[in-house]
Amino acid sequence: MSPVGETGTSSTPPRANAQAHGPSQLKSTPNSRGASVVSGNIDLVGVKVKKIRIWIQWDIDIEQAKECNVDAMLQALLQRSSCTPDAIKSELLQKCLQAVLPVCNGQVTTPLVDSSNIATALHEYVLPGVENKYYSPFIKATNIALACLEETKVDGMRAAVPAVDMICQQNDMPMHQTHQTVTSTRKPDLVILPFDSACAPFETKNQDAEKDAKKPSPKNLPWKDILACIEFKRKKKSGTAPPPPSYKVKDYVPTTPEYLPVDHLKVEDPAPGPLQTPATQPASDTALPSSNLTTAQPSKRGSSKRGADDMGLYAAEMFAANLGVNHLLNLIVVDDVIWIWYYDRQGIIQSSGINFIQDLPRFMVLLYALQRFKLGDWGRDEAFLPDQIDGKQCHQFKTEDENLGTVDLQLHTSHAERVTHYGLQGRATNVVPVTSDTLAKKYSHIPKDKMVAKIFWGEASRASEPEILKEIAEVHASVKDHIPELLWHHTLTNPTSAIREALGMPEPTKGSRVLYILCIMCHITLWKERVYHRDVSPGNMMWYWKDGKRIGVLNDHDLSSLADDLCPRGNERTGTAPFMALELLTKEGQQGEVKHLYRHDLESFIWVFIWICLRYSHGVLLPTGSHPLDEWATLNAVACGVQKYYFLGHLRVYYPSDIDDEMGSFLVDCVGVLRQNAQDRSSRSDELLLKRGAIEQSDDEESEGIDGFLQVFTTKKSWVRLTELSNPSHVKCLQKSLCIANSATEEIVAVQLYCDTLDQYLYCFDRTAPAITFKFLVSLVELIASSIDTITLPSSSSSSPPLTE
Repeated sequence: MSPVGETGTSSTPPRANAQAHGPSQLKSTPNSRGASVVSGNIDLVGVKVKKIRIWIQWDIDIEQAKECNVDAMLQALLQRSSCTPDAIKSELLQKCLQAVLPVCNGQVTTPLVDSSNIATALHEYVLPGVENKYYSPFIKATNIALACLEETKVDGMRAAVPAVDMICQQNDMPMHQTHQTVTSTRKPDLVILPFDSACAPFETKNQDAEKDAKKPSPKNLPWKDILACIEFKRKKKSGTAPPPPSYKVKDYVPTTPEYLPVDHLKVEDPAPGPLQTPATQPASDTALPSSNLTTAQPSKRGSSKRGADDMGLYAAEMFAANLGVNHLLNLIVVDDVIWIWYYDRQGIIQSSGINFIQDLPRFMVLLYALQRFKLGDWGRDEAFLPDQIDGKQCHQFKTEDENLGTVDLQLHTSHAERVTHYGLQGRATNVVPVTSDTLAKKYSHIPKDKMVAKIFWGEASRASEPEILKEIAEVHASVKDHIPELLWHHTLTNPTSAIREALGMPEPTKGSRVLYILCIMCHITLWKERVYHRDVSPGNMMWYWKDGKRIGVLNDHDLSSLADDLCPRGNERTGTAPFMALELLTKEGQQGEVKHLYRHDLESFIWVFIWICLRYSHGVLLPTGSHPLDEWATLNAVACGVQKYYFLGHLRVYYPSDIDDEMGSFLVDCVGVLRQNAQDRSSRSDELLLKRGAIEQSDDEESEGIDGFLQVFTTKKSWVRLTELSNPSHVKCLQKSLCIANSATEEIVAVQLYCDTLDQYLYCFDRTAPAITFKFLVSLVELIASSIDTITLPSSSSSSPPLTE
C-alpha cells in the first residue's frame, strides 16, 4: 500500500463517515463490544503475556465475529489479486474455478512436480490417525498445488508474485516475541511464509564449518515473516470420506457446520487443562450473497484443545510484529473442512467452510488468489520500511507534504521507551521515539531526539485527534501547557470498511478505521469550552517541570469529541474500564443510554488516583502480585463496575498501611464522595421505581453544576492540606519564618525558631514539595549548628532564671 493520504501540520483530515442526519436516540457511543480492557495495555497491570488469552477471547467472541459465504470471500480475495479491480467478481470466481480444474484432476506437470500427487496426498490425509498425521499430507498437497498454479493463467489476474513466493510448512519450534518487557511463546501448527523466509532459519554464516554436519540446526521463525497461520483440529479419529475420482465446477455446498461454532472445536480426547474458544452460530442457509455477513451469536463455551482463541493469539502476534499492519488472514482446519478468518482493527470476519477434499477447486482458488498477493495484499503496510540503526530494528517512513515537501521519519521501534499494542481490535496505539530531519528543521527549538510518533487506527467517523488538538489549542490560554504539541500528522487512506463493502455487509463503514501518524512533543477548562476528553486513565497523563512547577499534561485525545458533534459516532465506547465512572459501567451505560458528562470524567480522575495509591508505596511501584486492583483490568465493563462498587464499601480491605497521612486522608475522602454519589443515584432510582415523585437526574450540565461537583472534592480538608504543601505561598510563609528567626536578638530564641521552621520544611520535603530541595535543608541544618555554637550559656552564679523547655 502506498502512503496515499492526507498530511499536514495544521490542517486536519476530514471525517470519512460524517452523518448528515440529526442526532440519534443514543446519548453516547455504545461500547465496542469486545474491545478488551487490557489486551492493548500490557503495561497497565504488568500481566504475563501467557495469561492474555481471555482478552483475545473477548476480541473474538464478545465483538461477535461477522460471517460471510466463502464464495463472497473468495471473490473479494481474487479482486485484490487481479489486474482489473473493476471486474465482475462472480464472473472472476467462475473463470478461476474452471482454470484450476486441470490441477485438481492431476493433468498438470511441471519440471519439479506432477499435480496427480495432490490426490495421493489427499488419500493419505483422510486415513484414520491423530492430528499431527494431518500435517505432512496437507503441506505436500498445498505446495504441489502452488507449484502447479504458478503457471496457471486467467485473464485479468496477476502472475504469481516472485518477491513473496509463498510456501506452506510445519512450524517445528516455538516462536518468541517481546512485548514491552515480557516475552510471549507460541507454536502454530503450520505457517505460510515467503520462501526466502522459510529457508532463512537453515542458513549459516559459515558454510564451510557446516559441511561435515548431518543437517543444519534450524532457528526459530520470527513472527515478522509469517503471512498466515494454519491451526488443525482432528475430531474424526476414524478418518473422513476419500476424494472423488475427478472434480468439476459446482455450486457451493454448505459444510456441517457451515460456520465454526465453539462446540465443534471440542476434540474427542482433549489435552489436559481448560482452554476457552469463541462462540459463533451459523447464519441461515438462505442468506443472500448481497447480505452474506451476519452477526454470530454467543453460545456456551466448551473446553477444547486449542481453537479460534489460539488463532486470535497468533493474529495478535502478527499484528505486533510489523508496524501499521492493515489486516491478516488465518486458516482453521477441522478434519476435511477449512475456514478463512480475516482480522483487522474493525473486527473479525469468518467465512463459511470449504470441504477441501470434496470441493478441492474452491481450495485451489484460495491458494491461487493468495499466491498472487503482494505484501500489501497480505496486510503489510509497505510505507513502513524495515531498517537498522546501530544493529537495532527500526522503520523508515517517507511521504510528501504540501507545505514541508518530503517528510522523513525514522521510527525507533526497538527503543526501550516504546509503547506497543498487543491485541486484535480497536485503536492499536503504538508510541515510538522518532527522529526527522525535516521536522527538526521546522521545529529547531525541540531537540531532535525528543519527538515521539503516535501510530494508531482511529475511527473514520470521529473527529480526528489532530482536529481535537487544534481546537483545544484555540480554546483557552490556560490549557496551552497541558496538552501535547502537535508537530505534524498524516492519514493513510486505507479504511477497514473496504473488505466489508466488497462482501456486501450492511453498514460497512460503521466502526471503520484509518491509520493515523502523529508526531508530538487543564481538564475542566476544556469541558467548559466544549472539548470532551472521555478517556481519562494513567496512560493518558504525563507531567514535566517548568519554572520550578510540575505541569500536568492530558494526552491521547483520539477518543475525545467536540460539542458541535451532536451524534454518537463510530463503534467504540470511550473509556478504560478500571477508570470509568460507575454509571457508565452498567448495561445501560455500555449500550449508549447514559450521556457522558463532566462528572464522569472527574470521577475517572479519582479512580486513577485510587489506582495509583494502591500500586505504589512512597513513589515506588509495588512488585507484581501486590496490586490489589489489577483484576479490574481483566474483567468486562459491567463486571468491573460490580467490583468497583464492592471496593467503595470495603476500603478497609484494600487500604495501604504505609500510605502518607495526608494522602490517605484524601483517599478516604474520595472514596466517601464516590460512595455517597452512588448511594444517591441508587436511592433516586428506587424512588423513581416506586413513583414517589422523584425527579430523574438531568443529562445537561451547566458550568455551575460542573464547578459544584468539583468543589465537593476541593473543599475537603485533605485536599486543602495537600494543596498547601505544593502552594508557593506556603513556601513564602516558611521563608518569612526564617527571616523572623534571623532577626531574633537572642541566640537561643533564634535557634528555637530555626528548629521549628526546619520541622515544617522537613514535613514539606517528605511530601515532595517541589520548592524544597535537599541542598536547602542541608544549608538550614548548618545554619542551626553554627547558631548553636554562638549561644552563650549563663554562668552558675548568674541570677538569671534557668532555661526551661
